[in-house]
Amino acid sequence: MRLPKNLCTPTLLLSLLLLHGCAAQSRLIEDEIKTVSTETLKYYLYYPEAYDSHAEEDFGLLLFLHGGGESGGNLEEIKENGPPKLLVEGKQFPFLVLAPQNPHKKKWWNTEAVMQLLDSVVNTNRVDKMRIYLTGLSRGGSAAWQLSTQYPNKFAAMAVVCGMAPLPYAHWIDKKMPIWVFHGDQDEVISVEESDKMVDKLKHMGYNVKYTRYEGVGHNSWERAYVNDSLYTWFNEQKRD
Repeated sequence: MRLPKNLCTPTLLLSLLLLHGCAAQSRLIEDEIKTVSTETLKYYLYYPEAYDSHAEEDFGLLLFLHGGGESGGNLEEIKENGPPKLLVEGKQFPFLVLAPQNPHKKKWWNTEAVMQLLDSVVNTNRVDKMRIYLTGLSRGGSAAWQLSTQYPNKFAAMAVVCGMAPLPYAHWIDKKMPIWVFHGDQDEVISVEESDKMVDKLKHMGYNVKYTRYEGVGHNSWERAYVNDSLYTWFNEQKRD
C-alpha cells in the first residue's frame, strides 16, 4: 500500500533526524601511548683538590641550578653567578660541584633530566650518596623546591635563593633535610613574600629551616648569598641518616 505523500515526508524527516542524532553522540574511549623525550644537558663538573690525592675517600656533591638569564645559551654563561662564578675566581670547595645548563630560554628546568644527569655523575665518581646537596637561584631556586618534593630522600641539605614554590610543596619535603632560604626584600621579579610564606609554613610544620632576608636588596640576592662562606661550611656539615 502506498502511503499518502503528506505522510511520507514528515516520516522521512524524522528518520533522518534520528539517524543524525545517533551519529553525533559523544564517545569515551580508553587507550594508551608510550612517549619518549630526550634532553641534552651541557654541564660543568668540579673536582676538589683532595679528590685525586685521597683515592679511597668518597666526597659530597653540590648540585647548582642557575637562573633564567643563563638558560639556553653558551655554557660559559653559567659562570656569571653562584658557585661557578666563585670557581672561576679561584675558590676551592671541599666537595664536587655539578652545574648543568637549562637548554631552554623560556622553559622551566626539566627536573627528570637533571636527576638523570645527577645519578650518572654520582654513579661514575666517588660520591657519598648521603652527602648530595642542592641549591639554585631564581628559576633554578624554584626548580630546587620542585626537586626536593619529587625526590625527598635524595638530598642532605638545600639552599634556595630567591625562588618560589606553591605552599602545598611544604608537605612533601623531607622533614629531616635542613633548608636555608635567601631572598631580598626589594625583589621585583619574584616577590619576597614567596619565601616569607614558605618559610613560615615550614617553621609552623616543624622543619629545620634558616632564613636570610636581605634588606634593600632586589632580585640579585644571589650576589650576597653565594659569597657567604658559612653556607658551604653548613652544606659540608650535613649528611643524611
